[in-house]
Amino acid sequence: MKKFRKVLDGLTTSSPASAGGSPSCGSAAGTPTAAPTPRELDVHETLLSEHFHICKTVRHGFPYQPTTLAFDPVQKILAIGSRSGGVRILGRPGVDCYCQHESGAAVLQLQFLINEGALVTACADDTLHLWNLRQRRPAILHSLKFNRERITFCHLPFQSKWLYVGTERGNTHIVNVESFILSGYVIMWNKAIELSTKTHPGPVVHLSDSPKDEGKLLIGFESGTIVMWDLRSKRADFRIYYDEAIHSVSWHHEGRQFMCSHSDGSLSMWNLRNTAKPFQVTFPHGKSQRDGRKESCKPILKVEYKTCRNSEPFVIFSGGLSYDKAGRRPTLTIMHGKAITVLEMDHPIVEFTVLCETPYLNEVQEPYAVVVLLEKDFIVVDLTQSNFPIFENAYPMDIHESPVTCTAYFADCPPDIIPVLYSIGAKHKKTGYSHKEWPLSGGTWTIGSQTYPEIIITGHADGSIKFWDASAITLQMLYKLKTSKVFEKPKGAEVGRSAELVEEDPYAIQMVSWCPQSRIFCVVGISAHVILYRFSKHDANTTITSLEVRLQCEMEDVISPSDTENTVCLTDPGGHSPQPQPPSPRSNTPDSVRDSIPCLRVKDRVVRAPPGYQAELVVQLLWVDGEPPQQITSLDLNSAYGLLALGNCNGLAVVDYLQKTVILCMSTVELYGSADPFQRLTRSPRKNRQSTSGLTELSDNQVSLDLERSKSPTSDHVNGHCTSPTSQPCVPGRPRVPGGPEGPRLSRRGPGRPPFRKAQSAACMEVSLPVSSLTEGYPSRRAMLQQLHGVTMYSHDEHHTSTYSWSERESRENSFSRSRSSSVSSIDRDTKEAVTTLQFAESYGRKSDALPTPCLWVGTSLGLLLLVPMSIPTDEQERMEEPVTVAPTSTVLMLKGSVLRFGFLDCSGCLVQSPYEVWRDANAPEDPERPRRRKLVNFSPCSSQEASGDGHLAVVCSERQAKVFLMPSQACLYVHNITESSFVLRADVVAVSNSVCLACFCANGHVMILSLPSLRPLLDVHYLPLTDMRIARTFCFTNGGQALYLSSPTEIQRITYSQEMCDNLQEMLGELFTPTETPEAQNRGFLKGFFGGNAQTFDREELFGEAAAGKASRSLAQHIPGQASMEGMRVAAGSAVGELARARIALDERGQRLGELEERTALMMSSAETFSKHAHELMLKCKDKKWYQF
Repeated sequence: MKKFRKVLDGLTTSSPASAGGSPSCGSAAGTPTAAPTPRELDVHETLLSEHFHICKTVRHGFPYQPTTLAFDPVQKILAIGSRSGGVRILGRPGVDCYCQHESGAAVLQLQFLINEGALVTACADDTLHLWNLRQRRPAILHSLKFNRERITFCHLPFQSKWLYVGTERGNTHIVNVESFILSGYVIMWNKAIELSTKTHPGPVVHLSDSPKDEGKLLIGFESGTIVMWDLRSKRADFRIYYDEAIHSVSWHHEGRQFMCSHSDGSLSMWNLRNTAKPFQVTFPHGKSQRDGRKESCKPILKVEYKTCRNSEPFVIFSGGLSYDKAGRRPTLTIMHGKAITVLEMDHPIVEFTVLCETPYLNEVQEPYAVVVLLEKDFIVVDLTQSNFPIFENAYPMDIHESPVTCTAYFADCPPDIIPVLYSIGAKHKKTGYSHKEWPLSGGTWTIGSQTYPEIIITGHADGSIKFWDASAITLQMLYKLKTSKVFEKPKGAEVGRSAELVEEDPYAIQMVSWCPQSRIFCVVGISAHVILYRFSKHDANTTITSLEVRLQCEMEDVISPSDTENTVCLTDPGGHSPQPQPPSPRSNTPDSVRDSIPCLRVKDRVVRAPPGYQAELVVQLLWVDGEPPQQITSLDLNSAYGLLALGNCNGLAVVDYLQKTVILCMSTVELYGSADPFQRLTRSPRKNRQSTSGLTELSDNQVSLDLERSKSPTSDHVNGHCTSPTSQPCVPGRPRVPGGPEGPRLSRRGPGRPPFRKAQSAACMEVSLPVSSLTEGYPSRRAMLQQLHGVTMYSHDEHHTSTYSWSERESRENSFSRSRSSSVSSIDRDTKEAVTTLQFAESYGRKSDALPTPCLWVGTSLGLLLLVPMSIPTDEQERMEEPVTVAPTSTVLMLKGSVLRFGFLDCSGCLVQSPYEVWRDANAPEDPERPRRRKLVNFSPCSSQEASGDGHLAVVCSERQAKVFLMPSQACLYVHNITESSFVLRADVVAVSNSVCLACFCANGHVMILSLPSLRPLLDVHYLPLTDMRIARTFCFTNGGQALYLSSPTEIQRITYSQEMCDNLQEMLGELFTPTETPEAQNRGFLKGFFGGNAQTFDREELFGEAAAGKASRSLAQHIPGQASMEGMRVAAGSAVGELARARIALDERGQRLGELEERTALMMSSAETFSKHAHELMLKCKDKKWYQF
């Protein structure tokens, strides 16, 4: 039982500084301390270190940079290899497994041990690996590292344990896949070719055994040489020397002929009876020129020759287009008889494979689908229909349809939200897909016992939003929302005139805020705009309300009360971001006169909104004096209050979205009032400022302030009026009316304000952390945070007009460097104090408050915490008519580093949820008997809140430390310095195992879990090295011990930090291997067996075994045993009983088949005796007859 002390209401410390960050309420790093109090508060903390363990759960999305694929025709599973050493194994929906080679070497080729539950991977580091797929998490059993030769091609015959490995030198080695030992049998390149050949044949590009005779191996060399090698006699049956390089070879199932694809875009057919020349050469896409020659074509990289019983054979190949057709898309050509179908692809083809009914190469193949692996997509074509439709993809392979710019993760959502979103999204799905079942049907998957509704939201560079059902560690698309439809499309003339300022992605999503209970959804875009959506099951004709906020202004050196220049909000405009600004709708206006206009133009006409999320309100920040608005850095909404708050490096704005008005628009400095803990310098006029250097020229030196903002007035700009008696009236926001009057502006110095200040900004200033070796990347932490948040709080007096898209930005996010941390007494000269986090909550705005009221908690980049209490009418009619009053207080608390997250606990340590409004469909038909009214949860007038009079705990986490404050006394109960050498990138207060904790992700890759409210460290694991900014921008925690991040531009990696979920993970994952009986080979018939050779008598063990072939050279390859993990051992132990049961069933089936075989043998013997008897009788009858008597 932990004892936590509580300060009595009214008993406070003498100064705000001591309550916020003095040594009296803090201690050394990692040591929580308690403030002395006369009363004790008992909180029973149930979380222990044993409750936490971090591991990866599942990876969603398209494999990044794929290289190869393979298919098991019996198990019906598919494997995809990637350039980073990853392997994705896919089966039926829900069966999706990710494996990673520790070396990180690219996967060159994959070979399934068909129906054996194993997979061989050949990697670019010349290593072969054998993966065991009979466990839910595959593991490597054996590895074989080639030392002197480079692997170029592998082939594993069906039902064989000997793997053929071709090398760059032209040699062919043979590996036993059971023991992963190299055989002494080697086919040397100089033995394969004729002795008279003067040139090297090149690397081995193809290996396959003849369907007619398994003792014959066809070897294809890159130069165009083809050799049929007799494995028994160890000599070549024939050799083919062709002028064009070979890319692939495919057999006819009878084994009498084969087809080759060449580098000149031709296909050659060869017959084994005459190998002197091909009996057919075709250029499928080459036209005859006037001189009779074929036009030059691109190489055909792969060809598949598949036969059918009831129709003409299929010839499927990629490439081969003529060179003169520039700009044509990559194609897959399907030749079926005389019909030629060309399928154009959106991306280059990496590889394809044809799915056939039988695993036997010497049987009619009967192809039914072709899997095409593209660079950025994965499609399956139905070959059974003449128009060749594609199958609807069963996996979420389109996460990267537009680059992902932000993510949000919601666990334990309302159970009705997923079916509603799915039903709306299903109406907009594409049509024309194949009606047949998804062909990859392998594996088994069941919904685990511990499942709850989970939703992942992804924001994209094109302004689209995607809602995904993430329940039970799967991912399924629910609903897609396009935010760009809210705005008018820019006219072509405007785009042409402002080509230098055009941002390629003006609608890119920066952050989202979603209330699942009320279904209100907010989106922040890169063009400094916020869109508020409401959900409706009915379509409607709506008019989108637009509010424009002027959140930027200029400060002068000398300011007097007599100045008549007025402005809405008093803060420095800062400067410009090094990343491009979106185009203005009036972009032909010069920058010097561009003022009071938004970046985008909202549709000002009636818009028909389909069912789903419908835009209701757009809030846009305006250009001021030729300077674009700074991007929004923080956002929060509360459906019970009907309020929306947004902040950037210039200040804070609060919008009443019920009345469609701006109720507060202030700079951060104005919020402090007389409680500003810092001294502030005046900044030089804009005309005298010097341009700053680019990010690559930023210095890591600590510099003190010599140019700063001038002091802002003490007046509070509330509800469009200044509360100071000496101030002028101001209008913080206005409806979007062209040519409307601007609000009056005021700029003056407040009375009694100190003229200087010194401070540090952990989020905005140029602060970097030490590393052992500096690598190319971000020169400072400021540059890193610039890329992380996409904000322009970092200075900037020069307007950079260079543009680049999100895809280009991804290529720049490779690494970043850190240098030393700054001290508390220094500040970057160009730093601007940004609002970094916002949260509405029922809290105490002042120490003297006896009951909680609606409040807005504001965190800044200087580590300051401000409370803004609000007065909200409780009656529904009054709420729509009476204004919401906002009165910023003098409450200022301080932490080290930029404030990242707020959380609230009651006095028993339970998480306090924010009030919310229950969803109601505004477009539904009204019922006169039941009028629609707002239904609020956890929100009531102050007169009925005596139960909350005991106060609550506020958890505040910054980049460096976490603190727990007791409200309303504002005493710091506990403080924990999270890190001194790094900084926190993401922090969330989450519910785990029926309790609450603080989860943090640091820039040094550490994941930390702290108990609440005592802030005891429960987990500190160096889990994920931060190699690029994509991880930092998309990492997020959620309830239930789960988290996610974008592991690559195309993949989402989900992890868990809960020991309970790690223990149950085996149950939740799908089984890759399902015991399946191998189909029997077709009866070849007497004549085919008699004339078809002696393929059935070929014994590879007799040829390749150690007894016959000897041992291979030890220096040629090195065997590496697989590292069996404890998890794999537990899985093997857990499945032992099941394996025994399956073995017993298999024995029973074998005995049954043997019994049936005995019966058939007895019948055959009886039939043979009867036949012999009748033959003998016929012989006796005809023995004495002459030939002419018949």
